[in-house]
Amino acid sequence: LGEAGNFPAAIKVTAEYFPKKDRAFATSIFNSGASVGALAAPATIPLLAKAFGWEMAFVIIGVLGFIWAGLWVFMYDKPAKSKFVNEAELLYVNQDDAEMAQPVVEETEEKQMSYMQAFSYRQTWSFIFGKFMTDGVWWFFLFWAPAYFSDQYGYTSDSAMGIALIFTLYAIVTVLSMFGGYLPKLFVEKKGMNPYQGRMLAMLIFAFFPILALFAQPMGQYSAWWPCIIIGFVGAGHQAWSANLFSTIGDMFPKSTIATITGIGAMAGGLASFLINKGAGMLFDYAAETQMTFFGFVGKPAGYFVIFCICAFAYLIGWTIMKILVPKQKMIVLD
Repeated sequence: LGEAGNFPAAIKVTAEYFPKKDRAFATSIFNSGASVGALAAPATIPLLAKAFGWEMAFVIIGVLGFIWAGLWVFMYDKPAKSKFVNEAELLYVNQDDAEMAQPVVEETEEKQMSYMQAFSYRQTWSFIFGKFMTDGVWWFFLFWAPAYFSDQYGYTSDSAMGIALIFTLYAIVTVLSMFGGYLPKLFVEKKGMNPYQGRMLAMLIFAFFPILALFAQPMGQYSAWWPCIIIGFVGAGHQAWSANLFSTIGDMFPKSTIATITGIGAMAGGLASFLINKGAGMLFDYAAETQMTFFGFVGKPAGYFVIFCICAFAYLIGWTIMKILVPKQKMIVLD
């Protein structure tokens, strides 16, 4: 039901330190940290669990969060108060306010939005559906990729080949996803689009990346490296989509509400992640027990292919719902 503090805070900070046209690119850079963590995990977590037990693996990794939080508390300050931000940089950061002829105000002076009030806006539901339809895809591949390579090819998560496959998958995600946030900046600067238009066009492009998932299972008959590479491209498409989706909040809501809306949408994404992972596990058990067939695949491989098909079109459905709810940029002004 809850969302880790990192992403609501990170999206809020991105809105404070970057103008709208740069936010998706900034978000894609910090969002790649999730992929970096996924790169490190298969090379470290199984070894920690094997050496110290799975309980201590949680403790050791959890302690890193406190170290990060401690550094954040002492290093971060808002642009107007930061000694590292000069006047020219501050003008660049606040260029959206200048263009709209609005004075820059401190957050303490901005009106707040209650949770119930947040649900009264179509913009909130647009973000909720965007997260609900797509976050589950990312978490499905994150959780089930090690099991997939183990079930289909016998490469366990602590084997050299298993580690190599997962590392390669998330290396592709990490490198490619960072470029996804730069695309709307090009649309704004070169095509003259407003930030929301540029973001939605970029998201439509990235919504086609997951269709590649349809080829993962058929190509996997030849080598485990094919689904590894394909899922890597799907994951990169998701992270690029996600960076732009997060940035739509700043296009539609005042800064004082960004963390709240992020948390609400992330809860919806978490719910979808639970549903797809729970549903996938039940489907895989059923497929194995009944020797279910689907497009020529039998048993658990058929179950994987069913989920891959669901993942393939989730983004296009999510984008369509978002476009229907918010067809063009409309900034919410709190009375």
